[in-house]
Amino acid sequence: MTTDLSIEAADCEDTQAAKPAGSSRIGLIVPSSNTTMETELPELFRRQSEATGHRYTFHSARAGMKLVNREELAAMVGQAADCAVAVSDADVDVIAYACLVAVMAQGPGAHKESEAVIAEAARTNGHPAEVVSSAGALVRTLQAIGAHRVAIVTPYMAPLTKLVREYIEGEGIEVVDSVALEVPDNLAVGRLDPEQLPAIARGLKREGAEAIVLSACVQMPSLAAVQRVEDELGLAVVTAATATTYEVLTALGHQPAIPGAGRLLAGPLG
Repeated sequence: MTTDLSIEAADCEDTQAAKPAGSSRIGLIVPSSNTTMETELPELFRRQSEATGHRYTFHSARAGMKLVNREELAAMVGQAADCAVAVSDADVDVIAYACLVAVMAQGPGAHKESEAVIAEAARTNGHPAEVVSSAGALVRTLQAIGAHRVAIVTPYMAPLTKLVREYIEGEGIEVVDSVALEVPDNLAVGRLDPEQLPAIARGLKREGAEAIVLSACVQMPSLAAVQRVEDELGLAVVTAATATTYEVLTALGHQPAIPGAGRLLAGPLG
């Protein structure tokens, strides 16, 4: 019996395989030099899987960015639609646009436009998906937990930290204090030691604060310190990664059940 391989190949290309039951696909758009989001998010979702039995897989597209400055951040934003098309080819359920400061550097409310651009690119490509940006996730999550006053830690140079602070305040959240670690190279940001974060958090002016943003950056490692800082200081602790995780789970309709990553992800808010 002979088989026409060309016909089989065409059939394969035209037929979309059904997604496995009990699993979700998460697309990530990350800076090309990012080394943290693709480690912290899978770890958080591994814990979610252990608690719930639901499986999550990750599928990434990378946009060029080495130095954290306005020029490279703007160039990265310009690649968002192309990255969305590439990652949506995997028929993902949700796309996380994981570069907080690149979006915030584009001006007030820029997360809404970025999310719309990515959603439209995925839809036009034939694979519509929910879209979450780390910038939007951070401000919306702070609003969801009722944090009207926060203190923040960033790895950025002082001018970019000021920009992030102003962006958050533009969303109605007062920043009572901020720390800029002033690391311009994105690879170096990924090598920062999260064990230093508890001491940095202790040094923040926290009077009146309702939450601490322990890492206002998807590249600065922080997961190892989140629960420790929250337990020690008695304030809700949120990071770019945990806020993104919260919104991805929300977009999927899943209840967070992640231990050791702060109250935001431990269970129902309230």
